[in-house]
Amino acid sequence: MPLFNKKSTKISNPSPPMTKDPHHPAFHDNNNYKNHPIPTAPTIQHQHHHHHDSMSTNGGGAGLGESTVTKPQLVFNCQLAHGSPTGFITGFASVKELYQKIAECYDFPMDEILFCTLNSHKVDMSNLLGGQIGLNDFIFAHKKGRPKEVEIVKSEDALGLTITDNGAGYAFIKRIKSGSVIDRIQHIQIGDHIEKLDGINVVGKRHYEVARMLKDIPTGSTFTIRLVEPMKSGFQGIAPRKGTAGSKPGKQGYGSGKETLRFKANGNAAIEDEHDDATQSGIDAINSLLDSFMGINDSELATQIWDLGSNKINSMDFAEAIDASDLEAFGFTDDFIIELWGAITDARQGRYKR
Repeated sequence: MPLFNKKSTKISNPSPPMTKDPHHPAFHDNNNYKNHPIPTAPTIQHQHHHHHDSMSTNGGGAGLGESTVTKPQLVFNCQLAHGSPTGFITGFASVKELYQKIAECYDFPMDEILFCTLNSHKVDMSNLLGGQIGLNDFIFAHKKGRPKEVEIVKSEDALGLTITDNGAGYAFIKRIKSGSVIDRIQHIQIGDHIEKLDGINVVGKRHYEVARMLKDIPTGSTFTIRLVEPMKSGFQGIAPRKGTAGSKPGKQGYGSGKETLRFKANGNAAIEDEHDDATQSGIDAINSLLDSFMGINDSELATQIWDLGSNKINSMDFAEAIDASDLEAFGFTDDFIIELWGAITDARQGRYKR
């Protein structure tokens, strides 16, 4: 049973009338969002449910559907990253529904949203919204900005890109490796949405599909990439271009709650406690492997892989679980599955230090 009414089209706790007058009490700029707590929401009653596999191909929502959960009307504060009044967002059970609610709140098409960050208006990939939102997190939506086309000579086998996607059809650049082909092209920045490759529209493709297309471009050839950068205000900050694979995002600023709203693969959402250290270490290690082997970064995918393997006894059971899930579409090799299993067992045995 989903936690939210998916058919709701109106925000149940509407924001005050929006104004761009900085002296109006409803106006908040991007520098004072931490001083405005989330409006009080109704009491949420939920129970800790037993382990269930949320990644089975048949949707597997029985465990969640049987739990006695009072439908919560969670309310999240939101702003547009380039500057806007604060809106109150509620009534969503997936990333796509969240984008739709934000678009309705600010009256623009949903496909204008590139991605959202949590607790920071900067293009900061360590604060990227993925498959979960802390109950006290403040959401910043990044809209489409200026398009640009860049001609690139693929002088090396690896371009040095790590790609993720927004869960709604847009792949974008999450990390640029220092000293790489892309690092030498200053027009390309973290947060840029990849719209076309050599005139081929890649909107709607998953991150691993776009990464595969880039990998398949022959070394030594020239290709054109069309990008759309996030809209920026005059003082918009951008996180450093270079990142370290496997670097651990940290909870910062506004979000400090112990409970998290998680978006499930079967379309449901659930309120769960934060991951313990062993689980989070395993998810981080899996995400690092996804980056190294596939050139993608996806905390939600890493969490799904962890969920599939966390209760398995050996690598054979783990491989069978992947083959029986919708992760089969990724075409993981046997060697990669062994690497993933190693990360899971190392985390369970406490070999990673956080």
